Amino acid sequence: MYKVLIVDDEFLARKLLQGYVEKMPELEIAGSCANAFEAFKVIKEEHIDILLLDIHMPDLNGVDFARTCKDVPCIIFTTAYSEYALDSYEVSATDYLLKPIAMPRFMEAIKKAEDKLMAMNALSSSTPTAQTYDIAGTANVAISGATQSSDADYIMVKADYRLYKINHADLMYIEGQHEYVSFYTSGKRITALYSLKALEDVLPSDQFVRVHKSYIVSIRHIQEIEQMSVTVAGTKVPIGGNYREALLKKLGV
Repeated sequence: MYKVLIVDDEFLARKLLQGYVEKMPELEIAGSCANAFEAFKVIKEEHIDILLLDIHMPDLNGVDFARTCKDVPCIIFTTAYSEYALDSYEVSATDYLLKPIAMPRFMEAIKKAEDKLMAMNALSSSTPTAQTYDIAGTANVAISGATQSSDADYIMVKADYRLYKINHADLMYIEGQHEYVSFYTSGKRITALYSLKALEDVLPSDQFVRVHKSYIVSIRHIQEIEQMSVTVAGTKVPIGGNYREALLKKLGV
C-alpha cells in the first residue's frame, strides 16, 4: 500500500484526484491539502510515497515546494500549464500530468511511480549476491553464469528479480531519476537501479548520446531537434544547456 498526498488549491481538482486514488486498491490517501504549508505538516508527520502536486498555488508554487520534499520518492505534477514541464525535470519529477486529467493517464503516472518505489525497495532489501548483477557491455562481464563481449549489440538489465535483454536497436531512450533509471523501448519500460553515468560509458557512443543530466537517447530514434528539446520516437526529451553542442556535433550539424 502506497501513501498518497494530494496538494492543490482547487477543491474540485482535489476531489477528482481523490476519486482516482480511491479507485486504485494499492493506494491510500494520506491527506488532501489546499497549499504547500498544509502539506509540510503532513509530510513532517508521516511518510509519503507519492505526492500529487499542483504548480500554480498561492504563496509557494509547486516546483519550489518540490525542491524541499527530499524525503518524498515520487512527485507527480498535476497542472493546467504545459510550460513548466522542463522545470519538473530539474526536481526529478516522476511524471507531469496536464489538466483535465483522464483516468488512463493518471494510472500510467501511478504505474511509473510504483515502478520507482519497487526499484527502491529492491535496492534496500537486496543481498550482496543479488547486487553482483550489473550492466553488460564492458569486456567479459559475467551475468548469471554467462559472459558478454564488449562488441555485443545488446545490454542485460536486472530488474524485478529478472534479467532483461535489451537490444541496442530497440532502446529509444533512458531516463535517470535519482538512484534508478528507466529504459524505454518500443514495447515496454523497464525500471532498474543503475547509474546513468555508468550507462553512458557502457553504451556505444556512435549510437547513443547524453542530452541532459537525466537523459540518454538513441541517435537512430531522434526525429527532430528544437531549441530546448529533442523528439525521440514521439516523446519530447529536454536538452540540457551543457549537452546541446555535443549533440549537434554528434549529428554532424
